[in-house]
Amino acid sequence: MSMASTLTIVRNPIFLTHHYQLNKHFTTPSSLRLLSFAKMEGSEISEEVVEDSRAKRKIFVAGATGSTGKRIVEQLLAKGFSVKAGVRDLDKAKSTLSSANPSLQIVKADVTEGSDKLAEAIGDDSEAVVCATGFRPGWDLLAPWKVDNFGTVNLVEACRKRNVNRFILISSILVNGASMGQLLNPAYIFLNVFGLTLVAKLQAENYIRKSGINYTIIRPGGLRNDPPTGNVVMEPEDTLYEGSISRDQVAEVAVEALAYPEASFKVVEIVSRPDAAKRSYHDLFGSIRQR
Repeated sequence: MSMASTLTIVRNPIFLTHHYQLNKHFTTPSSLRLLSFAKMEGSEISEEVVEDSRAKRKIFVAGATGSTGKRIVEQLLAKGFSVKAGVRDLDKAKSTLSSANPSLQIVKADVTEGSDKLAEAIGDDSEAVVCATGFRPGWDLLAPWKVDNFGTVNLVEACRKRNVNRFILISSILVNGASMGQLLNPAYIFLNVFGLTLVAKLQAENYIRKSGINYTIIRPGGLRNDPPTGNVVMEPEDTLYEGSISRDQVAEVAVEALAYPEASFKVVEIVSRPDAAKRSYHDLFGSIRQR
């Protein structure tokens, strides 16, 4: 007796509940086995495990040793992704990141050194780029433009050269404060003291939006290093002018943006509030309209 039909057996039910959107819309982490196929010939059953051919793709994270960047790296690794961490200081990276993790590759990448070197660092095995760079406050008033403007533009051009079509940018609320009537907002004034930081970020955002690359621009409120104390509130661009959020939640939003098509070609502003209802990221990103 023989049966020509093929039985499809789900080997990992957890994958269906937690990673369905990820598998449907993005690369599946290599640690997950998707389906097992069995053929019945008489009394024998032969089984073949099939793994996703895209499983070894990587996410490139620029600014990977920064306070937010390292959290993004950690959360990507925790979800089973391979990560290529772009850093300026390799020695610092080895002490900051889990360099022993086989899914983590640390590479030299300085966004101020031009798109050609960045394209080499990104390589041909990166599926998306997350930009979590930020200048170091100091007396160099051009630093925000070198990093937050020209550096981000260099990263976008490097993506073009490598045909990478997914870009996540960590920006800031109030970047467009002038148009929001927030010129006298203390936060807007303070953040622009160091070389018009918010203006530099806004110009970089505009460049990304005109690039044609599939982007998600995330504008968090004031960044806190402590663990989350509330739920994420997500609003459209040029809405929030106050509030704060844990860096852990900013990293989470960046990672989740990779999984949901609802996050594509959108600018979102985020803070956390203890009294906010907990919502799925499908709902949060889906509630934001494209402009």
